[in-house]
Amino acid sequence: MIRYQRLGYLALNVRDIGRSQAFYRDHVGLQSVGGRSADVRYLRCSDKHHDIALYRGAPGLKRAGFQLESERELAPLRRALEAAGTPVTDIPAGDCAAMHHGPGLRTWEPVSGATLDFYAAMEPSDAPPFVPTVAKIQRLGHFVLRTADAAATARWFTEVLNFRISDQIDGAVTFMRCFPNPLHHSFGVGNGKGKNGLHHFNFMVSDADDIGTSLWRLKKLEVPVVNGPGRHLPSGSMFLYYLDPDGLTVEYSFGMEEFPEQGARAPRVLPPVSKSFDIWEGPVDPRKSAVGAIEQSRPGVHA
Repeated sequence: MIRYQRLGYLALNVRDIGRSQAFYRDHVGLQSVGGRSADVRYLRCSDKHHDIALYRGAPGLKRAGFQLESERELAPLRRALEAAGTPVTDIPAGDCAAMHHGPGLRTWEPVSGATLDFYAAMEPSDAPPFVPTVAKIQRLGHFVLRTADAAATARWFTEVLNFRISDQIDGAVTFMRCFPNPLHHSFGVGNGKGKNGLHHFNFMVSDADDIGTSLWRLKKLEVPVVNGPGRHLPSGSMFLYYLDPDGLTVEYSFGMEEFPEQGARAPRVLPPVSKSFDIWEGPVDPRKSAVGAIEQSRPGVHA
């Protein structure tokens, strides 16, 4: 049984690395890490080396990294992937070094081709401790993909990777946690209606006031707010969605249901109505989640 610690990091593709670094530092509230590089910039909201890595490319997801409970999990993970017929390889040493973590495994979600890395430990940052600035960010929370066959993606995550379903909105989205991490979801997959893409990614904040104050702060900065404030029925989280300079959708959320390792409640299947997404039923800007390519690096597959 494969066991995880958390969603470890997201590597994002952006058009202008310097512009995006400034946005995530000054307007989202992350801390820049390390020196300037033409290839990658790192930002953090934890004691790890980084939580976000920025690369130059078509705006969207380059890859995601999940941190395992220990290196002992690598062997059963490899066996599970091989048994499922999913390509798996060791993460190249250069990528491990660039991401500041130890050896691990790389695979590709079968429907979308999203690159997923799994490793046991990331170097701690030698920078000063992370101190929240414009928002009281606790952690990188989750990301959500939309895929051409969301049901198949959900089955792969649960049957092969040992993720657990927390809730579903029927025919629309499945929320999963990387077991035994207690958070309601560290990953979700939505109905892409025949297309694949990055839907959004999330930072969890520690104060409900962050949701309200961020609304007005971002509006004053002319950052597009595309959904919220609102409250999700599945997780109970208060939320606010806004766009980065490339149109990628970023979420702040406050509060989330947590699940015990043993005796967790059964997942619910909620009706596909507006209240299932947002109890407050606020408006949704059509720009929400409109941008978000998935970089293709699967062997034999080209973007």
